[in-house]
Amino acid sequence: MDVAWDDLRTVMMLVRHQSLAGAAAALGVNYTTVARRVRRAEDALDQRLFERAPDGYRPTPAARVIAQHADQMETSEHSMMRHLKGAETELSGTLTITAAQLLIAGFLSPVIDRFTKAHPRIDLRVLATDGLLDLTRHEADLAIRISQNPGDALTGLRLLRQDNASFASQEVADRIAAAPQEMIHWIVYDDAPNVPKGITPAFPNNTARFRFDDMVAMIGAAQAGLGVVRIPMFLGRASAGLVQVPVLPPQPYADIWVVGHPDVWPAPKLRAFRDILVAHCKANRQQFVA
Repeated sequence: MDVAWDDLRTVMMLVRHQSLAGAAAALGVNYTTVARRVRRAEDALDQRLFERAPDGYRPTPAARVIAQHADQMETSEHSMMRHLKGAETELSGTLTITAAQLLIAGFLSPVIDRFTKAHPRIDLRVLATDGLLDLTRHEADLAIRISQNPGDALTGLRLLRQDNASFASQEVADRIAAAPQEMIHWIVYDDAPNVPKGITPAFPNNTARFRFDDMVAMIGAAQAGLGVVRIPMFLGRASAGLVQVPVLPPQPYADIWVVGHPDVWPAPKLRAFRDILVAHCKANRQQFVA
């Protein structure tokens, strides 16, 4: 009996996620494709792999066996692809990098421009996300991360140390300077909903008035004059309409790293990108600190 690898992988993903929608999202296909592949695997094996229940797909023991071995096969596949990428010698083909959206817009765009001009045969793919993509599974070749711990199993290079500080619109900054005793309204992140620590004693009255779950929205609110926001120095300096205010003096913030899997780190394409990236960081390091 022959079962296609795509069908085995689909069974594995359905065991993991226990819903057609979850498996489809993980595979990058639609849910009807997942259902078709599962039926095809069941037909090839001549046994039921899932019990269809109102709350999802419940895997049978046979499906769990397939998932266990398919996971091992997938791990071997990722290892093979990483080693092949690491063994490449030509400055051509695809290179995938990932970084936070605001880091790309506020700092990395010149690096991307210089790299593509210097290496036109390389197809650079940029994934803008705050999530940590899995470099072991080859979701990206290089990741630029803001972190104190960029990944113990990865090879990394610290690019920049950075500070954060308080920023506001010019109107709000002028109002604070004229009346430091009045209430200062803070724009805070939803996961850190309190007034930031370390506020200068000269500004005693503070309240967390606005809470957001997105940094872009927080910066927009500050630009609109809704209050003061604590953000990395480079981001505040790069955001039109914001000025630094002395309410919260600069404080150390998480470092910026470039990381990659050890199997692919030495590849010429990755090294070429890192060279331009490192040079750019060295030339602009003062944007990140007080």
